[in-house]
Amino acid sequence: MNADSVLPRRRVPGPEAPHDDVPLPRRREHRHSAWRGAAAALHGVGAVTVVLLVLAAIGAVISEPVLIPSLAASAGVLHSAPTLPMAQPRSVVVAHLLGAAAGYAALALFQSSPWSAALAGGLTFAATTLARTPHSPACATAVVVVLQTPAPGRFVPLLLGATVVLVVAGFAASRVRRGAARYPVRWW
Repeated sequence: MNADSVLPRRRVPGPEAPHDDVPLPRRREHRHSAWRGAAAALHGVGAVTVVLLVLAAIGAVISEPVLIPSLAASAGVLHSAPTLPMAQPRSVVVAHLLGAAAGYAALALFQSSPWSAALAGGLTFAATTLARTPHSPACATAVVVVLQTPAPGRFVPLLLGATVVLVVAGFAASRVRRGAARYPVRWW
């Protein structure tokens, strides 16, 4: 038994093969998909940058820090993966509020320290899991609360407003670029 009896005989294209048998490379299609990918990336970068600048501007106007690291991470999640459960408005808003609550609970029980910040981050993860509002950047909100000890009466309303700004910006950005994934998949 030899290979010719098992394997089907195929004609290998070569210099003597007719040109009809040899498919031409599809370079245009590749360029088109590369252009689409670059346009989507540029759109996402622009959307994230604009919403973060808006949060920074709001903070400058009211002389309060509105832009915190966890909100920048949330903006990245929202604009890079708008259809994921962790990017939906309920997860974004509720998880950050749970993170703030966990941070203030840790401060009530312990002093501000890296140890209590780590505990607050873990508590936030547990709370968001139980509430079915997964959003990992909210763990960083808890850490910010414990390490920076902001006044809750000022911080929580600013946090709520900032998360709403993120959601509204995600909604608007998904409507600007044709062919972009629609955000949100569900509001609540």
